[in-house]
Parts: sequence; structure tokens; C-alpha cells
Amino acid sequence: MSAQPQPRPDPAERLALAFRERRTRLPGAGLAWLEALREQALERFRAAGLPARGDEDWKYTDVRALARRLAPPAAGPGPVAEDAVRALAFEGLEAHRIVLVDGFLVPGLSALGALPEGVTVMGLAEALAREPQALAPWLRLPEGADGFTALNLAFMTDGVWLRVADGVALERPLQIVHLRSAAPGAGAHLRHVLTLGAGARATVIETYGAAGEGETLDSVGCTVALAAGAALDHYVVRESGAGLCHVGRIDVRQEAGSRYVSHNVTLGGRLTRSAIQVELAGEGAETHLYGAYVVGGRQQVDSHTRIEHRTAGAVSRELYKGVLDGRARGAFTGRVVVHPGAQRTDAEQANHNLLLSEDAEADSRPQLEIYADDVKCSHGSTVGELDETSLFYLRSRGIDAELARSLLVYAFASDVLERMALEPVRVQLERRLTAVLLAGREAEGVI
Repeated sequence: MSAQPQPRPDPAERLALAFRERRTRLPGAGLAWLEALREQALERFRAAGLPARGDEDWKYTDVRALARRLAPPAAGPGPVAEDAVRALAFEGLEAHRIVLVDGFLVPGLSALGALPEGVTVMGLAEALAREPQALAPWLRLPEGADGFTALNLAFMTDGVWLRVADGVALERPLQIVHLRSAAPGAGAHLRHVLTLGAGARATVIETYGAAGEGETLDSVGCTVALAAGAALDHYVVRESGAGLCHVGRIDVRQEAGSRYVSHNVTLGGRLTRSAIQVELAGEGAETHLYGAYVVGGRQQVDSHTRIEHRTAGAVSRELYKGVLDGRARGAFTGRVVVHPGAQRTDAEQANHNLLLSEDAEADSRPQLEIYADDVKCSHGSTVGELDETSLFYLRSRGIDAELARSLLVYAFASDVLERMALEPVRVQLERRLTAVLLAGREAEGVI
């Protein structure tokens, strides 16, 4: 009689077992506070499990695609050619560069150069070895963390810690390059910490790419802490391989008079789910969240934002735009919460989507919760097709149908890119958008 096949453990149990096997080899092993934090995160993951489509915040995300790619971290970085790094650079941009491959910092591909006095940039693994107590306050499990966030914290292997002292400006941007090698199977679990002191200024650019087309998943968490009067411009640009999934969460806390500007752009990848949580904790703090996603084939983008106005006189502006073709799916869920006492809040939120095919789909849920009476708040969303009147106008001026269509799509999407203060990034993304639109829309995975 043949032996009965043993049932495979579910993903949560399989990953919990992998954590037990690898915990002593993870960065910071032996630090009591960090081991307790990783254990807390693992228990949260086991309790929460992977999100289901029935969970309200995950109803538009293909969790099965994420689960198939969810894996423990690699033992180390796979091989990546320098050409892959150069492909993610921005022409004409002088920047400090730090490169992570498969979830690990690679000094040989990085080029930090000389940093101003008062600025420190180091890998998370290095920081846990050199200054663990200084890093400890910025590593914590967010309240109500979902399974993916908890797993990221349990498995984190590396990342970037940027510290800018009071009154110091990092004049050249810091570019964090994320690359996946052609090595299949392993996951990448990264944590970034960006801390700016009072009156400090910096620009950070995160770029994502893949050397291969294998099915992999990036899990990236980021903590941003802005002291009074600090200012951070934060760019996140994803041009990943067709098989790559990305789950990212950014937690931002802003003190009085600080300013945070986010540019979140997705032009590739199988599935991208990004979440930004902003806490406006000081009077007069200001946040701007801009997002653009241009996808086709069977690609999916799911954007979540939450802005908490906790004190008086804070300002938030939010604009996300999506262009979807083929059988692509786009979803936006944005919530602005104005807490009691947050008088003179000024908040605007909008999400607009353009569908280029009958099979594309967009879901938009802008939301306001207001518990103060002296506020100015608005929100809105649209989902539609190309304007036939504008298309007719261009055709009547001798422009062929395909080019006219591309021009209208470009005008729609470029509205977000035009808000980028960093010209080399804006120009290159505009070129990329133009190339995508004019290359034809037949290929799977692109417009």
C-alpha cells in the first residue's frame, strides 16, 4: 500500500518555521530588544495570517499572487551587472548612491561619496552592529499591522538608515537602488529609516528594478520622522520586471512646520501594493502625496493612503492618477482623518483614472472623517475614458488616431509628473512615459 502524501503546511506556518531556522543568522541576532521585536512581529503574523479578499483593505489585491511569491530572505545578494544599476540612474543627476540586491546592501555597487558633516548614511545591518540602541526607537511594530508588515519586520535583512542633524541640508539627493538578481525564489525584506532633525532638508529617491523576469516579491517598510521645520522630498519609482510583486508601507510622523512631499510612480511589475500613513502631529505641518500608475496587460496596482490631522493648521494635498489598459486593475483607497481639536485643517484629495480598454478596471475610494468644525476639506474621484471631443479636435488638425490618443493619455498622466521639483527625474520619467505610449499597446504587461 503506497504511503499517503503529507499535506503541505500553509504559507503562514511554512514561513514561521523558516523564521525559527534562520533567526540566529538575521542581522542583530543576540540583541535582546530586537529578538523580542522580531518574535512579536512573528506572533502578529501568525495571528493575522495573510490577508484575505474578504478583508476590506485587501479586497482589490490579488493576495494569491503575493502568497505564491512570499518566501524567506535569500542567504545573500545574487550577481548583478553594473549595467543594471546604471539603467536605474537618472541622466544629469548627481546623487549619493546606495545599492541593495536581493535585500542586501552591496558596497561594491554603491557610490556614497563625501557626505556633509551631520549626515550619516549606513546599511541597517551595519547600524544594528554599530549603533543598535540609537536605531532601536525607530524599529517598532505599527499598531494594527497586517500580516505582510509583521512578516517584513520579523525577516528584515537590511535597508538604509539616513540621519540628518538639526539645521543640516543634504544638497545632493540620496538614491536607494533596489535590484533583484536573476536568482529565483528568495524574498527580499527591507526596512528603511529616514530621520531628519529640526530644520534639516533632504531628497531621497528609491528606484526598483529586476535583472530577470522570475516570480519574486519585495517587501519594503520605511519609517520617516521629521522634526520641527524639517523637509523631505521622497521619490519612489518602480520599473520592475514582469514577474515581480511589491508590497511597501511608509509610516511618516511630522512635527510642527515640517514638510513631506511624496512622488509615487509605478510603470512596471506584476502587482504593486503601496501604503502611506502620515501623522501630522505638529501645528502647521504640511504633506503632499502624488501618485501615478501606468499599467496594462494583467498588471495590478493597489494604492492606500491615510493622513491623520492631529493638530491645528496642518495642510495636506493628495493627487493620484492612473492609466490602465488591457486587463489591468487599479485601486485607490485614501482616507483623511481630521481629529478633534485639529481646527483650521486644509485638506484636498483626488484620484482620477483613465481606462483605455473595455477590460481594464479601476476602483476609487477617497474618504473623509472630520471631527472638527473649522476646516476646509474636499475629495473626489473619476473613472472614465478618453474624451471623444478632444480626440476629434486633434484628428481634425491632421493628427492620426493613434498619436492623438497617445497625446491625450500623456497629457492626463503627466499632470502628476510635472509636480516633481527634481528635473532629471521628471524628464526621464516623461521620456519613459512617452516611450511606453508610443511603443504600441499590444505587448503583455505594458501599454
